[in-house]
Amino acid sequence: MDNHSILFASGLQLAERIKKREISPVEVVQACLDQVDRVNPELNAIIWRRDEELLEEARLAEEKVMSGDDLPPFHGVPMPIKDLTDVEGWPTTFGSMGAKDRVAPGDATIVSQFRDAGFLLMGRSNTPEFGTLPVTENQAWGATRNPWDKTRSPGGSSGGAGAAVASGMVPIAHANDGGGSIRLPAGWSGLVGLKPSRGRTCVGPPVVSDVMLGFAVEGCVSRTVTDTAAVLDAIAPYDPLAWYTAPRPATTFLDASRSSSGGSQRIAFTTASPMGDPVDQESIKAVELTARLLEEAGHEVFEAAPDWQMGPEFLDLFKVVWNTGPLFWDVQDWSKVEPLNVAMRESAMQTSSADYVASVAALQMYSRRVVTSWQKFDVLLTPTAACLPPPIGVLWEGAGDDPMYPLNKAADMVPFTPVFNVTGQPAISLPVHLSAEGLPVGIQLVAAPWQDELLLQLGAQLEAVVGWAERIPSQSD
Repeated sequence: MDNHSILFASGLQLAERIKKREISPVEVVQACLDQVDRVNPELNAIIWRRDEELLEEARLAEEKVMSGDDLPPFHGVPMPIKDLTDVEGWPTTFGSMGAKDRVAPGDATIVSQFRDAGFLLMGRSNTPEFGTLPVTENQAWGATRNPWDKTRSPGGSSGGAGAAVASGMVPIAHANDGGGSIRLPAGWSGLVGLKPSRGRTCVGPPVVSDVMLGFAVEGCVSRTVTDTAAVLDAIAPYDPLAWYTAPRPATTFLDASRSSSGGSQRIAFTTASPMGDPVDQESIKAVELTARLLEEAGHEVFEAAPDWQMGPEFLDLFKVVWNTGPLFWDVQDWSKVEPLNVAMRESAMQTSSADYVASVAALQMYSRRVVTSWQKFDVLLTPTAACLPPPIGVLWEGAGDDPMYPLNKAADMVPFTPVFNVTGQPAISLPVHLSAEGLPVGIQLVAAPWQDELLLQLGAQLEAVVGWAERIPSQSD
């Protein structure tokens, strides 16, 4: 098997070939490491590697194949872990100079689940400091570049993950999403990115990602809906110890993604930003294309928007919660932390507990208003983002002396994703369109609470027609 057929195969395809002894885990890992050597110096998606240990683990995985043992679904498939998530003994810097020497004391739950699923953990993918922004640029490791256009960002905060998968370094990468951090890199890198329902994936220990009211959930970016579905099966066991946990689905998510029995759905679409921001014409084209494809597939498709209008007060309420993020990272030296996150931390510390609780209550009431709209339709179709992949450095242009400027500017670019972290609904970004410049343009599908499997069914229908998994950035081929 040549390297190209390894690098741009899906994770499930590689695992099946490994199981059939058509290819070894060592060959897969070596091909991926060779691709990292070839393209990562320009892309800066992988910021820390453990090649010798990884190859040794691949050799042990090969022995298990030859022994005839039962194998987990992704046996022998390499995966990077985002630099926000602890892996015992690895550096976890949170993309920050303030934690550059930190070593993780233990595995996060999601990491243990990935190991149990058979993944071989290859190293660290880049992230903006503390995952705060929707672009992957930081002072600790530098900017990650988009394989489709190296002058642009692949998005964030899972931008290293997105660039790694899009360029063929790995078939699947760990990601998490607190305001769009799975969906935005998926939309801007030409990938599939599902934000699962609140409570669908386990958040601890540690529970840093759950401090923000369950806004943040775990997941992945991949090239195929079936890979995303199979990963969700691996990381979404019922957790009776959690404060809140999603109801178990009637079938596996992988089976749901392969099922054609979903029936006709009522699908509303809108290209209007809930915050009134302008939306790029290519994003509008992507939604219109998807609406036509879904209608041709037999669904009832009509133009409508949920009751989700946001004034400036929504951003203020969201930031009250969002600003608490930097409070909980294990930072060694706050004097080395970037000004934005220092300002967020100071703002959080100056917010009274009464104001915080009042903001949370207001967000909960807003959420009830939004979710009520799903009584009128089953699925909402929107752009993933209001713009094409942003140029590197654009969020800091015009910042002046205002450290919060990049965060406020980012809100104008990504008005469609944070609302569903607030409501906790499942939402998926799918790469249905290429712009006139050849850049990926994602659309977002949002279902009612707990209906993750419906999004996977619809995603599989669209993938069968569009065939986005065959699209490869020319400089990665």
